[in-house]
Amino acid sequence: MTLRQNISTFISRLALSAALLMAGLRADAQGKLFTIAKDSVPLLNGFAVSFDAAGPVILALSDYGEYEAAVRLNLHNQYFPIVEVGYGMAEHDDEVTEIYYKTEAPYFRIGCDLNLLKNKHSANRLYAGLRYAFTSYKVDISRPTFQDPVWGWDAGFSVSGDKCNQHWAEVVLGLDTRLWGPLHLGWSVRYKMRLAHTDSSVGNTWYVPGYGKAGDTRIGANFNVIIDI
Repeated sequence: MTLRQNISTFISRLALSAALLMAGLRADAQGKLFTIAKDSVPLLNGFAVSFDAAGPVILALSDYGEYEAAVRLNLHNQYFPIVEVGYGMAEHDDEVTEIYYKTEAPYFRIGCDLNLLKNKHSANRLYAGLRYAFTSYKVDISRPTFQDPVWGWDAGFSVSGDKCNQHWAEVVLGLDTRLWGPLHLGWSVRYKMRLAHTDSSVGNTWYVPGYGKAGDTRIGANFNVIIDI
């Protein structure tokens, strides 16, 4: 067999092999070969409703607390847009300063969580997220009449229904685990940063609904009961 015949045979066999390989790839593409490249978790993978069990307990044991619920979408079991709505209240009488505070109002948060676990099929989730939050509330603040230690005259103050508001951001780190069926329990820790605020006419309010005690930053926590739907 001549060199030209050897080359021609080699090219013919190579072309036949390539044709067989392409035919096999087409068959596998119609079968199962490329299906694993698709995300097996659908884009809209349901949603969840939840409520915070810690806020009512704090309210029962102290001068302030919240009732809070949330609705959270599940996108690919990885991204979780969320809306949180709550109602915060406080009534506090300071034994040292004798200043009385009272307020109650709704608050709102919107944000998104990211599932940090590599296995998106797991029923348990470790997540981090961000929130923007806002509340508009009225406050009553008063102090009984007392004698000014310098000038000797009677002093005191009382405001009722002073309008206040606050905007803040939250960084959230949380964990939730499936307890049974669609029922999940979860913890979240929140670092809160005040962005803008309007205080009462007599100064800082003692408590801001949804934010907690007044200050530039706060750390809070939630214990969530979650139902996947």
